[in-house]
Amino acid sequence: MKDRASAIAEAHQPMPIAVRVREACRLSGIGRSKLYELIGAGEIDVVKVGTITLIPVSSLRRFIEGRRHSAS
Repeated sequence: MKDRASAIAEAHQPMPIAVRVREACRLSGIGRSKLYELIGAGEIDVVKVGTITLIPVSSLRRFIEGRRHSAS
């Protein structure tokens, strides 16, 4: 388990501008297959660097924010 200082330091780490698919799934809570489905549908952007697929964090945020429902 992380100690308090490590947790605080980690919380202040800047968010990367793009993440790999596994990290995008972890951050968003979206499963790998569904993420690829959304990518194929053009709902989430990707950046290819050679064989590496990167997901811009801004694209994940935009997708999630666009589907946010207010509690009524």
